[in-house]
Amino acid sequence: MSADNKIWIFDTTLRDGEQALRASLSQKQKIQLAHAIARLNVDVMEVGFPVSSPGDFDSVQRIAREVKGPIICGLARAVAADIEACGAALKDAERRRIHTFIATSPLHLQYKLRKTLAEASDQAVAAIKLASRYTDDIEFSCEDAGRTPVDDLCWIVERAIAAGATTINIPDTVGYTIPNEYAAIISTLRNKVPNIDKARLSVHCHNDLGLAVANSISAIQAGARQIECTVNGIGERAGNCSLEEVAMIINTRKDILAPLYTDIKTTEIYRSSHLVSQICNMPIQPNKAIVGENAFAHSSGIHQDGVLKAQSTYEIISPEQVGIRQNELNLTSRSGRHVIQHRLAELGYTKDDYDLEAVYSSFVALADQKGRVFDYDLEALVFFQNLQEQDEFYKLEFLSSSTHTGHVASATVGLSCGGKIFTEAATGNGPVEAAFQAVQRISKLQIRMVDFNLSAKGSGEDALGQVDIIAEHEGRRFHGAGLATDIVRASVLAYVHVLNMIQRAQTIDAHKQAKANESQIKQAAGEI
Repeated sequence: MSADNKIWIFDTTLRDGEQALRASLSQKQKIQLAHAIARLNVDVMEVGFPVSSPGDFDSVQRIAREVKGPIICGLARAVAADIEACGAALKDAERRRIHTFIATSPLHLQYKLRKTLAEASDQAVAAIKLASRYTDDIEFSCEDAGRTPVDDLCWIVERAIAAGATTINIPDTVGYTIPNEYAAIISTLRNKVPNIDKARLSVHCHNDLGLAVANSISAIQAGARQIECTVNGIGERAGNCSLEEVAMIINTRKDILAPLYTDIKTTEIYRSSHLVSQICNMPIQPNKAIVGENAFAHSSGIHQDGVLKAQSTYEIISPEQVGIRQNELNLTSRSGRHVIQHRLAELGYTKDDYDLEAVYSSFVALADQKGRVFDYDLEALVFFQNLQEQDEFYKLEFLSSSTHTGHVASATVGLSCGGKIFTEAATGNGPVEAAFQAVQRISKLQIRMVDFNLSAKGSGEDALGQVDIIAEHEGRRFHGAGLATDIVRASVLAYVHVLNMIQRAQTIDAHKQAKANESQIKQAAGEI
């Protein structure tokens, strides 16, 4: 593959992406994310704005020293102090880049900078020349290029390249352009700037109109060779171009985009995406392309049947390509008999182990009630045929909790376990934690909370709170849900739901073991 056709991936998750966060990341978190992003094999990693704070300077400096592979980049305004801080922070990097910028649109020049284009251009040239004392890899950005007259862009870009810029970035800073318009800007620069061959053209698109990815793809078709993006598309306002989306578009649509390619290790995408989500406390929307919970999940019975027969019927990307072990068939009331039979076979059951019609009838009833059925529910249907309330081993009998300003919270819980009621009290940092501690003391099960989500159902004083939790016990994950007007009660109901799922799973395991033992005994008797 020719280097001329390589699309450089410039990740700015730790700079532009972090600007969107409600709270700054700690240095430890930034280092953790930097290593994860480096595993994606990005070409350039912009890791901060060194002059902005001592903390940002230290983080950039430490990443520059520790993270190997990508070019480590720092951002600087076209101001001497910024350039000098950037140069100092990056000096220990294996490979380093200084990225300097100045606004070029009439709107920004008049109201923000109060400068003429010529004055801004002179300032940019001076900044680029200063940056060249620290590195020969210099990127220059025309801020708000999308709203800058193209002739003005051509003039300042020519001057920037002559001053020593090796990458020219054309940001759509406010996400204003549309694909054909943005591509035309790139084409004009390539055709009108006489020294454009001495620099790599880059694009940086924001998503205010939902076009960041589309604009970036149109730009590389027009000749740009670097895309600036973030993991999960996080960033200012509506976010940035999504790294995982552009990488997989280029990878998947070779019929249109070849010979263009990236060096991204796509199998690292899913892990990196979820680490960014977790550390940045920014949940991934379920229908997010490539990495969302539903990206490879099929609920429609027709779709599920098609995927089981030939994956390509409804999937253009295999889950394994982005680091997901397998796609997921969401078991809902729309799932057909074939899907249930297939899933039970994957769980180790043969057709002789159950009555498909009976199990399917119970499955539909349960799916109508719950919305989604999990593997442990399906296994329970094989053994119990139905999962009605009266089958629950654990039941919440009573709950009281209290909290006072300046004091720890307390809770008392009464739990019926197989018909016998047990009571425990506990304290915690809040009433939910106290109640969970009390339930744990009664059940004596070691449970680790993986996820806790609270949502409101309805409005006003009588609104219901729904708590959904994912908990881990002995290496297996279980889902629980609780609904009540009181958040503490809804939380405990969700916890008790998890306890019942664990108890059913243990009962099923015991049945399986007994069946296996019986089979071994029969086999041994046959051999005798």
